[in-house]
Amino acid sequence: MANGTGRKWVKFEFRAEPGVDVFIAGTFNDWNPTQVRMKDKNGDGVYRSSLLLARGKHEYKFVVNGVWCADPNCQEWTPNELGTLNSVVTVG
Repeated sequence: MANGTGRKWVKFEFRAEPGVDVFIAGTFNDWNPTQVRMKDKNGDGVYRSSLLLARGKHEYKFVVNGVWCADPNCQEWTPNELGTLNSVVTVG
């Protein structure tokens, strides 16, 4: 769903053990690893967050208990300067 500014809500989901700390970081928040905490509302290990993102491509990773990892369900990745992959979401 878009709003009047051309930005859209994007849903992110990550599966992990219940009770861990899961965050999402990316180009949309200057790669801040603790700014956007994902929530496991049901205690079932499915962590979710929705972000209002501008149009264009955004690189991101999940940070699970301090460990950076790409989105295993993402369809697009790009290499980064650390020799690993960033997940990519395109907002149109």
